[in-house]
Amino acid sequence: MTATDTDTAPDLDGLAAAARARGEVDGGPAPDPVNAPMVRHWLEAMGDANPLYLREGLAPPAMLQVWTMPGQDPRPTASAVDELLGALDAHGLTGVVATDCVQAYDRYPRFGESLRSATRFGGLSGPKTTALGTGRFLTWHTAWYSGAERVGEMTFRVLKFAPASPEGASPGSASPDGPAPSAPRPPRNADTAFFWDGAEAGELRIRRCADCGALRHPPGPLCPHCRSGAADHVVASGEGTVFSHVVHHHPPVPGRTAPFPVAVVELPEGVRVAGAVVGAAPGEVHAGMAVRVDFERIGDGPALPCWRPAGQRRLPVAELELTRTAVTAGALATRDFTPVHHDPDRARAQGAQDVFLNILSTQGLVQRHATDWAGPGARVRRIALRLGAPAHAGDTLVLTGTAHPPEDGTTRVEVRGTTALGPHATATVELEGVR
Repeated sequence: MTATDTDTAPDLDGLAAAARARGEVDGGPAPDPVNAPMVRHWLEAMGDANPLYLREGLAPPAMLQVWTMPGQDPRPTASAVDELLGALDAHGLTGVVATDCVQAYDRYPRFGESLRSATRFGGLSGPKTTALGTGRFLTWHTAWYSGAERVGEMTFRVLKFAPASPEGASPGSASPDGPAPSAPRPPRNADTAFFWDGAEAGELRIRRCADCGALRHPPGPLCPHCRSGAADHVVASGEGTVFSHVVHHHPPVPGRTAPFPVAVVELPEGVRVAGAVVGAAPGEVHAGMAVRVDFERIGDGPALPCWRPAGQRRLPVAELELTRTAVTAGALATRDFTPVHHDPDRARAQGAQDVFLNILSTQGLVQRHATDWAGPGARVRRIALRLGAPAHAGDTLVLTGTAHPPEDGTTRVEVRGTTALGPHATATVELEGVR
């Protein structure tokens, strides 16, 4: 874009103020009522076997946006941010990558209902320099109605930026420079091998003197009590309480996002063991907090002991092979016809390795992971999703999750999706009716 082009581009801040003053803009009705064929297509694409939807005539909540997606032959619709999106393009910010999506559900849509959507402007921030280039973040809010009744709402945030390639980018196309580094491997020797073998087996092993029976950690060659070199080990219960903790800010640690807490945990066996605290924000960790040992693997590294607040439950790990068929099926089932989700050449032209998941497919897979664990009796009330590295065809998406103890009837499930490039998505799913 030349200086003259920039000078004649629309005033972004003025358009943002006008969009804010406009309030909610009716986007019109969905092209089709909520129906079984589209739901069945979506369930097959996501690999979601939950019988609830087709049995009771309900649409999966993560499909909410699908009903009013423009599709391959977009119908003219009104939106509170149309002018802003066009103006950002005029400023040379033609690339777009979705960064955040939060959906809340008043109830599940029913077969036969005709939904309509309405949007309102949320905010415009920046300019900000990012790994993709200089851009601005645009946020808007959408609500869906059946008649006068609201069935759900969404907050959606995108980065509009000046792309390095002429075609620009597409939602989810942000890519790091290479695979995420593995965590440093801990030293392994004759004194520590038993400990790391135990971690691989899901056991927290503590060194025991074979003569006097005293326990010691960290393990060493001699018993500090009787100076004996004879040793074996015991398997700890895995329970403990936080004795002290710090919050790590720097330097960066592969596989973790700073800041994160690290604690010294006192075990009932009488020793203290240090490790990262997972499943809790830094401000939630405190001395005396009850925790339980867990084990995690970062990249291709060894299993590492860590600590999780007592009462949390881990979801089974799901490993999803992302074939081109799977990626394309997800895009089509969510009515997203952006070429980079089904055309490898177009994807590579803008710097991607291959076609990659769109944000609506990622949201559907996150919902599936949570409800596979919670069961068909649970109801999803909210999904908050943040995208990271793209999930390309040919890669494996590994989904892990942690369920927190229920509060006021709501169970919060933290879901994390990773690929060879690192974290693809972090999400929070709130459910009711979990048993």
